[in-house]
Amino acid sequence: MRPYAMTRGRTAPRIDLAVEALVSSATVQNSDASLYTPEYQAISVLCRQVRSVAEISALLRIPLGVIRVVIADMAEEGLVILHQPQLNAGTPELGLLERVLIGLRRL
Repeated sequence: MRPYAMTRGRTAPRIDLAVEALVSSATVQNSDASLYTPEYQAISVLCRQVRSVAEISALLRIPLGVIRVVIADMAEEGLVILHQPQLNAGTPELGLLERVLIGLRRL
């Protein structure tokens, strides 16, 4: 299947999804897995163990841009749970830097 068919022609996910974000399968009650696309089924099986978006892309051999759109769609439907990294606008915590400095001085 062509990648654009998996995403219905969309090239960007509806939610901001980092490639290092972790994904796990959600427990869905009264759900018939046979109604889902093969990609949805494969992602659900893979994500029984927590995996990164990049890892899912590599294991399924689906381009990263496509897998980001598919996973975002699944998250909106409640089929997977996203564990996004916390970003502090690119600045590390002051406490962390102080602990690193103390450790370096002890060397």
